[in-house]
Amino acid sequence: MSNGLEPLIVGDLQIKIPIIQGAMGVKVSTASLASAVAKHGGAGTIASVGLGCGTEENETNFVKASREGLEEEIRQSRELTQGIIGVNIMVALNNYEDLARTAVREKADFIVSGAGLPLKLPEFADGSSIRLVPIVSSPRAADIIIKVWKKRYNRLPDAIIVEGPLAGGHLGFKFEDLEPHKEDMLENLVVDVLKVVKEYEKRLGINMPIIAAGGIFDGKDVARFLRLGAKGVQIATRFVTTFECPVADEFKQLYLAAREEDIVIIKSPVGMPGRAIMTKLIDKVMHGEKVPVKCNYRCIKTCDPKTAPYCIAKALFNAVIGNLDNAVVFAGSNVSKMKKIVSVEELMNSIVSEATEELDKV
Repeated sequence: MSNGLEPLIVGDLQIKIPIIQGAMGVKVSTASLASAVAKHGGAGTIASVGLGCGTEENETNFVKASREGLEEEIRQSRELTQGIIGVNIMVALNNYEDLARTAVREKADFIVSGAGLPLKLPEFADGSSIRLVPIVSSPRAADIIIKVWKKRYNRLPDAIIVEGPLAGGHLGFKFEDLEPHKEDMLENLVVDVLKVVKEYEKRLGINMPIIAAGGIFDGKDVARFLRLGAKGVQIATRFVTTFECPVADEFKQLYLAAREEDIVIIKSPVGMPGRAIMTKLIDKVMHGEKVPVKCNYRCIKTCDPKTAPYCIAKALFNAVIGNLDNAVVFAGSNVSKMKKIVSVEELMNSIVSEATEELDKV
């Protein structure tokens, strides 16, 4: 695929089109989607969270099922493309270390890690060449990660994803920073993190690219952040309404029907706010109802099944199979702009073409 954009360099990886497909769980961004993005010049990302969901058999050994699920997704993606494939692993997962070591063993190209500070990630990747990319929502978090990794492991991030408050899913912000929308907050965050990173780049003689994420919708958005100094972007929500995304058609149609007023900020059982589309389950919970929780997953460190109003893993899995009445459907702030289902190739071509045209303007 031809494009007029500079490639994104992450360690010794060259991502021809500077777009990373953001991870979406449970089972939204798996091999079929990630490999399609990689095939067309971007970087595909497999979401490692909840790959053990779905059967009673898996509930008896969720850690083993999740590990085997991640192994299978990485292997499938390798059969489908020679492109760049990474794995997103949330720090908040109880099986964080196991999944990180699995990604290393299966030779994923990179690990993206957020939902907490991934301070121990280099330990789990010791001895490998896998590229490590933390997600931050503040310049302070970036500074802490760089300092700790350098001191403990003599290793630095190969890139840093700066995620703003307009992203979908679990968010690294306080509720007051999410409502009302702060449209320029990601721009400010990127500029502030760039200042921190440039000091390290100058002092250590390194390159540490910044990747902007959260609410990025089209080529104009891509061009705006490249002009600010980001070397690439991460986009997630837009890839749901592609033919290659494996979720049920009901899930995709909910995206296409979503209006701006349907987007809500929820209090997730994991203790973080999240952005989602209103469903019957969310409406019940927001009105104080509690869905009985019988949890054998124990997937998130901060989730207490005794007090949780519902099981977030099961709610997200319900979304994937089309059981929307009992689902949580995460989405970014711009989901209401999405109007049709397209191929990954068409979407990538559209974004790249628009970004190139925008950057060519004087």
